[in-house]
Amino acid sequence: MTMTPLIRSELRKLTSTKMPFAFIAVLIVIAALNAFAAISGTDMDGSKAFISTEADQQSLMAFAFNAFMGAGLFGAIAVAREYGHNTVVPTFLASPRRHRAVLAQLTAVAIGGCIISLIGAGLTVTTVAISLPTTDFCFHVSAGNVARVVAASGFAGAGAILGAGIGAVVRNVGGAVTLTVFTFIIAPPLVAQLANGTASWMPANLANVISGTVDDVSQPAALLALAAWAAVRAVVGLVAVQRRDIV
Repeated sequence: MTMTPLIRSELRKLTSTKMPFAFIAVLIVIAALNAFAAISGTDMDGSKAFISTEADQQSLMAFAFNAFMGAGLFGAIAVAREYGHNTVVPTFLASPRRHRAVLAQLTAVAIGGCIISLIGAGLTVTTVAISLPTTDFCFHVSAGNVARVVAASGFAGAGAILGAGIGAVVRNVGGAVTLTVFTFIIAPPLVAQLANGTASWMPANLANVISGTVDDVSQPAALLALAAWAAVRAVVGLVAVQRRDIV
């Protein structure tokens, strides 16, 4: 099989299950909670003024990284469940050259993660922008900056490749999710404390650089570094699949 049918088959696998729609449902709930918080919050801590201030872009910092981590979880679950339930066996029978099948799977997961990340960022920005003016505050973040954050979230959807690499190695949904959360949340602060100068190259900071909220490193360097985070895990997963017996 050529790559195009393989990728199409992997996309069909993703869209024929409830998992992507479950992720979207969670994003809708999160967006609704953000809108509720914007309307019902008391602004005791100045959060509404914080969100409504154009000059302080820190209010948008969480979007890109949350998209990156969410996409990572999406990729980890999508791949790990295939090995856990052995549904990957027919794929390898149809495409004995495993690297082609794995690359097609990574491509499909990256596309799915990107789309889900875009939907999540768009929903969050939209609900906050609509709900905030119903209070004494307004959403003053410019359209250009909103578009930049949403685009950064879309690129962060490539984090699905990182999660997919972890899922290919662990092969268990629970273990893959745990290791993905560890990689995104627990490991970076530990590494930053043990090795000076590494904090700027952690996924959270790199995602914020791409979204334009911080400038610890250059935009091209941040893009390459995030891509490297994903590529290393993907290569490890690919090598593990090539060397492993699938029964």
